[in-house]
Amino acid sequence: MQKLEGRTFNVVQDNIERLKELFPEVMTENKIDIDKLRIALGESVEKEKERYEFTWNGKTEAIQLAQKQTTGTLRPSKEESVDWDTTQNLYVEGDNLEVLRILQNSYRNKVKMIYIDPPYNTGKDFVYKDDFHDNVKSYTEQLDENMKSNAETNGRFHTDWLNMMYPRLKIARNFLTDDGVIFISIDDNEYNNLKKICDEIFGEQNFVSNIIWYNKEGGGGSDSKFFRIKHEYILCYAKSVDNLEIKGVEISNLDRYTQSDEYEKRRGPYYLQKLNQASIQYSSSLDYPIISPDGKELYPAINEKRACWRWSKQKVEWGLEKGFIEFKKDKDGNWQVYTKQYLKVDNNDEPIERTQRPLSVLEGYSSTQASKKLEELFKGKVFDYSKPIEMIKTLVEITTNENDLILDFFAGSSSTAHAVLEFNANNGGNRRFIMVQLPEKTDEKSQVYKLGYKNLCEIGRKRIILAKEKINEDNHAAEKIDAGFRVFKLDETNLKTWDEESMDLEKNLLDFVEPVKEGRTQEDVVYEIILKYGIDLSVPIQEIVIEGQTVFSVGMGYLLICLEHDLALEQIEELAKNQPARIVFYDEGFKDDTVRTNAQQILKRYGVEDIRVI
Repeated sequence: MQKLEGRTFNVVQDNIERLKELFPEVMTENKIDIDKLRIALGESVEKEKERYEFTWNGKTEAIQLAQKQTTGTLRPSKEESVDWDTTQNLYVEGDNLEVLRILQNSYRNKVKMIYIDPPYNTGKDFVYKDDFHDNVKSYTEQLDENMKSNAETNGRFHTDWLNMMYPRLKIARNFLTDDGVIFISIDDNEYNNLKKICDEIFGEQNFVSNIIWYNKEGGGGSDSKFFRIKHEYILCYAKSVDNLEIKGVEISNLDRYTQSDEYEKRRGPYYLQKLNQASIQYSSSLDYPIISPDGKELYPAINEKRACWRWSKQKVEWGLEKGFIEFKKDKDGNWQVYTKQYLKVDNNDEPIERTQRPLSVLEGYSSTQASKKLEELFKGKVFDYSKPIEMIKTLVEITTNENDLILDFFAGSSSTAHAVLEFNANNGGNRRFIMVQLPEKTDEKSQVYKLGYKNLCEIGRKRIILAKEKINEDNHAAEKIDAGFRVFKLDETNLKTWDEESMDLEKNLLDFVEPVKEGRTQEDVVYEIILKYGIDLSVPIQEIVIEGQTVFSVGMGYLLICLEHDLALEQIEELAKNQPARIVFYDEGFKDDTVRTNAQQILKRYGVEDIRVI
């Protein structure tokens, strides 16, 4: 029987395994021979001491933080959840670096879109202070300490921000699907630094766009000494730009489309566009005569200057036959050739749904209006500044499909979750979300504190509930979508044997008798096992009884977890008859050594190969 690994996904080992596949010749006694790797890479190795790079104090440690494993876990909180048994959405409370580490194995390559609105580092907002040695302990014991703002007088003002962002983005990249995309809101304070670390983490070649959000009704008063700042940025990177698809949006100027007879109505609205064009590079193959309705030869020349048709001769013949070309006389009585640009055409004429690429400038989304809507939702002032859900819905629309997973690990008031719910309700689909948020305490003098919300997580969860109610009130669609969420909270491991802090030998020996920490439940342990296995946290779990023993059946029997003691052979055999792919026991859960030895043989006889103990 194998021991179940108590730590999270090992990024370094995974990278080594990939190198083994690519360059088996560089491995020496299961370690990488750097000199051999240099030879294998040939001329692609940078040898100069002076080279282009972006660095700062603490960068090496930031990289190591992204690679570091943890024994931390997420504990379920059913009482704070909504529709626990049916929902596929997650709300996770805790330090996002540690949460990302823990979730990485379960959601690696599964997230289609990430949207985050991190601290802008204006000198007023706080920057997470990570503890290299034990981030979970730092989180649980020093939450108030970590909430201090990053003042501009701090000698390492930009450095602290970079050390916070780098490991989080580094891990976040692992969550994205091969065609996934990340959007990051930012302003002038850290735009340049963010762009540089994203180029490094995601690759310069995977930069997609720097989207400008024109915030017409927000900010602008005292943001700058010389200009009224009315915009922010949304940096966009792909996991792989070769696999990325950005969907077209509706054509905004539909008034240029017209329709006339019944035939055209069947095809849909269209507008006319001249077939000749001088701006394209001249090609003799596109300079040919088209016969006008009165039999004259028409050439693409414009004002007697050389030009081309936009379509090939073959395509023009097709267009004339199918009715996609129209002739009209200009004011001078000369024939002009036009193509009909349809919004859509019918199946007989090779239909296309005409859209246009989204603009890199987003307008019409106001943070002021977003805050007012949030105030209406909560019936009281919650935030002075909030991201418009309509803007996030636009990002969801152009990058996701109906069953995609969306992640926001700076969730704030859960604007992203709200946007996903509204988009599902209005456009169909069952996009899922994972929200991650540190439980920042609210100001005791603030209105939101007086409304009863002691931290940001309470606000975020309540917003999702209120959003569902509002959606249902407006169009009765909330009942058709998944508007629930499972709540999990970051904590140290449930198991004493996986506790890195324990140095007491006598205590460690006693822990073999009862490995679970006081106050933790079997269900807590079950979810920790699921995370270590890399299983989705929304998987169905059924608590059943087999031969008088409580057993947790995960994923319709795919994994069985039995955390009982004094297990006998007959009980093991009954478990084996369920033929799970995997099964987990306590290391000391067997009645005696004979049962332990024979248990493995019985399970293998029934086809159970993956047998683990904790």
